Amino acid sequence: MQSKSAYKCGSNLVMKRSDIRKSTLYIIAFSVLFFIVIHILAFFREEKKEPEKQRVAAASTRKGGPVWSDTLSNRSSEYSPLAGMDREIQRFMQKWEVKGMSLAVVRNDSLIYAKGYGYADMESGEKMDASSVMRIASASKLVTAIGVMKLVEQGKLRLDSKVFGPEGILNDTSFTNSIADRRIFDITVDHLLQHKGGFGRGAGDPMFNTREIIAAKGLSHAPDNNELTRIVLGRRLAFQPGNGRRYSNFGYMLLSLVMEKVTGKSYWDYMKEEVLQPAGAFQFHPGGTYYADRNVREVKYYAPDDELVEEYNGSGRMVSRVYGGSNIPALMGAGGWVTSASDLARLVAAADGLPGVNDVVSASSVALLTENNEEDKSCRGWVDVEKGLWRRTGTLSSTHSLIEKFPQNDCWVIITNSGNWKGHHFGHQLERLIDRLRGQYGSVMPHRNLW
Repeated sequence: MQSKSAYKCGSNLVMKRSDIRKSTLYIIAFSVLFFIVIHILAFFREEKKEPEKQRVAAASTRKGGPVWSDTLSNRSSEYSPLAGMDREIQRFMQKWEVKGMSLAVVRNDSLIYAKGYGYADMESGEKMDASSVMRIASASKLVTAIGVMKLVEQGKLRLDSKVFGPEGILNDTSFTNSIADRRIFDITVDHLLQHKGGFGRGAGDPMFNTREIIAAKGLSHAPDNNELTRIVLGRRLAFQPGNGRRYSNFGYMLLSLVMEKVTGKSYWDYMKEEVLQPAGAFQFHPGGTYYADRNVREVKYYAPDDELVEEYNGSGRMVSRVYGGSNIPALMGAGGWVTSASDLARLVAAADGLPGVNDVVSASSVALLTENNEEDKSCRGWVDVEKGLWRRTGTLSSTHSLIEKFPQNDCWVIITNSGNWKGHHFGHQLERLIDRLRGQYGSVMPHRNLW
C-alpha cells in the first residue's frame, strides 16, 4: 500500500514533467515564429535594396567589374543530350585540321549554348573555352556597319555624305591633292558600306600587299593608314562609284577613318563606348599583329602550313604568316577585331530587332543593315541576307569566322584559331556543319539564358 507522502511526491513529479513539456513546446513555437518573422523582415529589406543593388551592379559593369563573360565556361554548356554534337564537331575539326573552335548558339536573343573545342594553345595544352577570344577577320565589317548606323542616328553622319573633296568628310588637303581620278569625289559613305566605292584590286589588296607598296614607292617603312589612303587615291578607280560592286577591305578601313573624323575619337574607343559596351558585348578588343600582342584571353593561331613569309613591314625578316605576315591593327573596321563567339553573338542580338536584348540601333537601322538588293545581292555589313537568312563570314590565314542568323530567330556563331588551305571557301564547310548540327540538335538545345 502506497503511503500518502509517496503519492504526493509522485503527483508533483508528474506535474513537473508536464510543465516541462509545455514549456518546451512554447519555446519551440516561439523560436519558429521568431525565425519566420526575421526572414520575412529580411525579405522585405532585400526587396527594398534590390534597385540599389542593380544600380551598383550596373555601375560596376560600366567600370569594368564582373560581367556575364567573366563566368562563362565550357561547364556552362555540359549537357548530355548534346554529346553527339560534340563528337560531330570533333570529327569535323579532325578532318579539316582545325586546332581550336568556339561555338555560340542564340535563340530568341537568349544564349543557350557556348562551348570551346580543341586547343587554344596546343603547345601548352591549354584547351579552348567558351570565353576564348579570337580574331574574327571580316566579321569586323558587321561591327563597323553597326557603328556607322549608330552615327547616322546620332546625326553625325549621313549615308549619302561624300567621303572626299572639299565638301567631304575626309577633306584634308593631303587627301584632296592626292586624288588622281575625279570620280573619287562621288564616293559616299553608303558606297563604302556596300562595297560600291569603285576601288579595284588590280594592284593587289592595299590592306594586305604592304611589302609590294613599300617596294613600289621606295618607302623605308610600312605606310600608316593615312599615308596608304593617299597612295590609293593616286590610282584610277575600277568603276564609277555606285555602278558596280567589288569587295573592298580598303573601303571599310576608310569607314573607320570617317568615324574617327566625325567623332574626334579613335575608331576603337567610339565602338566600345557607343556600341559594344551598351550592347553588353564586353570582350571586343583591337587585334595585334604578333604573338606578344595578344589579349589576355586570346588564343594562339595556326597557319594552314609551316611556310615562313617576309614580315609585312619590309624588314626582310622571315616570320610565321599568322604572326607578322599582315598588319592586323591597320585593318581597323575591315578585319581588326578579336572577340569570343558568344560576345559576337551578343552584338548580333543587339542589332536584330528582337526584344530579348536591347538593340543599340533602331528598327529602321536594322532594316537598312539587312536590306537585300536583288540586282547585285549587296547589303551593309552582312555578306548575304537572302530569304531571311543573315550571313557574315571572315577569313584570315589564322582564323575563320561565321555568323548565321536564321528566320526562326536562332543564331549560330563559329570562330576558329586555324587557317585552312581552302581559304575563304572553307566558310562553305562551316555552313554545312551548322546545317547538320542545327538539323540534328537544334530541337534538343536547352531552354535557358547564359547571358
